[in-house]
Amino acid sequence: MAAVSRSDLLAWLNELLQLNYTKIEQCGTGGAYCQILDSIYGDVPMTKVKMNAKHEYEFVANFKVMQNVFKAKKIDKPIPIEKLVKCKMQDNLEFLQWMKRFWDSNYGGQGYDPVARRRGAPTDTPATIAPLSSSRTGGASAGLGIGGRAGGKTPISGYRAGSAQPNEAIQNLQAQIREMSTHMEGLEKERDFYFAKLRDIEILVQQQLETTEADGSQGETLKEIQKILYSTEDGFEVPENVAAVDEEETF
Repeated sequence: MAAVSRSDLLAWLNELLQLNYTKIEQCGTGGAYCQILDSIYGDVPMTKVKMNAKHEYEFVANFKVMQNVFKAKKIDKPIPIEKLVKCKMQDNLEFLQWMKRFWDSNYGGQGYDPVARRRGAPTDTPATIAPLSSSRTGGASAGLGIGGRAGGKTPISGYRAGSAQPNEAIQNLQAQIREMSTHMEGLEKERDFYFAKLRDIEILVQQQLETTEADGSQGETLKEIQKILYSTEDGFEVPENVAAVDEEETF
């Protein structure tokens, strides 16, 4: 079967799910993939799917929902989550093409109301988490007169009186700062999300170790897990004051 083009895929996706996607990369949030499955089976827990996800940890959570559906429906297809959540075009194009073929083979032609199924949840155009694009950073650099003249524009160092170029440069920098702040906020949330999970694992391992020691068991596997949790790398050591606080903490 011939591969479907990007424009045809987007048209099909937008019509099926009543979305307004303009790029294949936007599928990397996982929301659209989940709802494609829901259009086939009608029982995907769409309340757990965040259609307007904007951070990688939210993308991962959407793909976890999708993984559970694959497992429940015995769909033998690996989901390359680590690649898809980077919102790169080629990876998502290949996966969406597979999803389209799967949909063609399994959709029963029943009516489907995508807005009702997601309970009217917002589907704002998702933002990617990729580093600042060269076009954006290049635009700011050009406005600052870095790297020589571009397109015949006068660098700041030699702008003419009354030129609006310094204001344009400031606006570019402000936009870049806002984008970096949003990106940093997403990274902090992602860090806290995974730290909380590791902390839960740490507590569980410690509790199980105490139980095995009371039973006279060795618990070697648990000790290995604990060893991994507490391991450090060069240049990333646990601060002494943090270690002291951990020693005082009781469970």
